[in-house]
Amino acid sequence: MQCSKRSTFFGLCVIILLTTLCLTSQVRSYLALPTHQKIPVGEQVRLELDFPQEVLQKLSVYVKAESQDILRLKNASFKERVLGFSRDWPVAVQPGKVNLQLKLFGIIPLRQVTVNVVPRVEVYPGGQSIGVMLQSQGVMVIGYSPVVGKNGNRSYPAKEAGVKVGDKIISINGVKVTSDKQAAQIIDKAGASDLPVNMVVERNKQQYHIAINPEFCPETNRYRIGLFIRDSAAGVGTLTFYEPTTRIYGALGHLIMDAETHQQIDLGRGSIVSAVIQGIQQGKRGQPGEKIGIFEQDGIKGDIQKNTTVGIFGKLNQLPKNNWFHEPLPVAYVSEIKPGPAKIYTVVDGNKIEQFDIEIERVLPQKQYEGKGLIIHVTDPKLLSITGGIIQGMSGSPIVQGGKLVGAITHVFVNDPTRGYGVPVEWMLLKTDIIKNIKARALSFFNAAGFFH
Repeated sequence: MQCSKRSTFFGLCVIILLTTLCLTSQVRSYLALPTHQKIPVGEQVRLELDFPQEVLQKLSVYVKAESQDILRLKNASFKERVLGFSRDWPVAVQPGKVNLQLKLFGIIPLRQVTVNVVPRVEVYPGGQSIGVMLQSQGVMVIGYSPVVGKNGNRSYPAKEAGVKVGDKIISINGVKVTSDKQAAQIIDKAGASDLPVNMVVERNKQQYHIAINPEFCPETNRYRIGLFIRDSAAGVGTLTFYEPTTRIYGALGHLIMDAETHQQIDLGRGSIVSAVIQGIQQGKRGQPGEKIGIFEQDGIKGDIQKNTTVGIFGKLNQLPKNNWFHEPLPVAYVSEIKPGPAKIYTVVDGNKIEQFDIEIERVLPQKQYEGKGLIIHVTDPKLLSITGGIIQGMSGSPIVQGGKLVGAITHVFVNDPTRGYGVPVEWMLLKTDIIKNIKARALSFFNAAGFFH
């Protein structure tokens, strides 16, 4: 019994010791070293470790670039070199891949990091409120609506035939369906001709053929099958960035989903326009707030070409104005984003973009890109007094830190509207062709930065 107590006590001591060690900044800095990361041209290729100097002196880094032209150290190019932590770090001068191997005493391997050097991208931050209009491919079933007959009986023909909420109607009686009005007309025509409705629906990426007998509804004076359907979605959001040469833009920072079914809206066609904010419904614990706005035809106009997990993307008809940014800002890659103060840009009244303070609390490592890569906290007293924190319609508001565009607001914590998620803008750029279109700028950026002087 006594031996068992000693073993338990010893085990607890070991757990407490290991936990304490893991909580130290030194261990956290080592565990935070990524296995893969991106850095832009012009930045140092280095490993960040919060170790005492006597420990760092026992560590070395074996650097190997895939070509001679990627790295420079003190104006000299090299492909392979062993570096100590007391020396300067090389600068990436061209896109390419670099492997770093951290070793103890120059022998014992500790960690390997692959660094992808990519072009430095510059875009204009947004902040403008936009109206988003999305037309889906086919029409979405969002609910059931009873057909009430002459005798008062209620029936649900489509439900009884096997149609489910969330199904996407592709065609009816061989006709491709593009709107709810068109679907209603085809169903009424079939019923009036005493014919069944042969419907093709998509569910979980599979298609099903369903036959339904329409029933006459005296209330609407037409034949129906008992469904609520919708062919489009509309709402207010925020423009995140645009690239002036290509006019490519990104906005929202998250996927547009159907409000009732919570399923992705497959894009048929869509557009964005300017929106004017006319009111604010404050966010409260358990009750997200929202911007109340109207669409206007003057100002921002563009198409929507992609609806993705990190935002919507397309091209603008003309470049918008932003009094906060007269020149484009460099985009920060995830490795450059640090916990700490930052600014967001958004509209809370009319169409005036305002600047507000936030704190980036955490940068979350992700293997799958979606709109929750940052945890942010609204600290600005003015914004808190107006909105209560993060509200609907604020999605896409650009986040700027250290003179770089780092991300966009995406979601609010329902139980704490002062906090929420953001998406790194790097992830948004990966859904566009911007990086491909500006590779030629990488070397000119490096020269302009003065590294060769």
